[in-house]
Amino acid sequence: MSKLGVNIDHIATLRQARGGPEPDPVSAAVLAELGGADSIVVHLREDRRHIQDRDVRLLRETLQVPLDLEMAATEEMVKMAISIRPYLVTLVPEKRKELTTEGGLDVVVHKDNLKKNIDLLHDTNIKVSLFIDPDLEQLKMAHKINADIIEIHTGQYARAVQPAEIEEELKKIVQVISMASKLKIGINAGHGLNYRNIAPLACITAIGEFNIGHSIISRAVFAGLKEAVSEMKQLVTRYDKNQPF
Repeated sequence: MSKLGVNIDHIATLRQARGGPEPDPVSAAVLAELGGADSIVVHLREDRRHIQDRDVRLLRETLQVPLDLEMAATEEMVKMAISIRPYLVTLVPEKRKELTTEGGLDVVVHKDNLKKNIDLLHDTNIKVSLFIDPDLEQLKMAHKINADIIEIHTGQYARAVQPAEIEEELKKIVQVISMASKLKIGINAGHGLNYRNIAPLACITAIGEFNIGHSIISRAVFAGLKEAVSEMKQLVTRYDKNQPF
């Protein structure tokens, strides 16, 4: 059964818009847990535009489910992760001007830096995931440098409109999942997934966890966070697992 990781960055974005204490991401994490979240995901950006150091530390102390800390592969961020010791670190590309993460890591180009930081995190028993596009070469390099998990960037799939385009993006994702399963590397997926497009992916047995934020928080504006998480959890787990990977 696939798990659901809930990204609460947008709660912090709303808080930072006023510079006050509300809404509190830690409180949001508690409600997400009550709704069925299997993990909580936060992206601690170098510019601290939403999630703050304090949030990560409090989440690590209070969560009853694993914390997945998304971050850039920099010396500052690795030191932060080692001091906090989340269950999982997901290394992601990061640009100061982007509204949200625009694509996967180029593991092939940055393999030396990524390998160094993976080794440092492994030395403190922190699992490492690499956020990559559904590309076989990126997967092979992620495996070669000892990543524990890949998180497949599903943004292109989520943006696809025409049936043929959707089918092509799904094909890429399935190819990567098939090889990742053979390599025995963990498989997560996320970015742009919502209540309408989750079904084809939720049918794939090999995806261990879906990391979803924007859609859930958007739904929560109208339905409440606990209910929004609960609804997504039902969609992630309800479908027959009919893919053989």
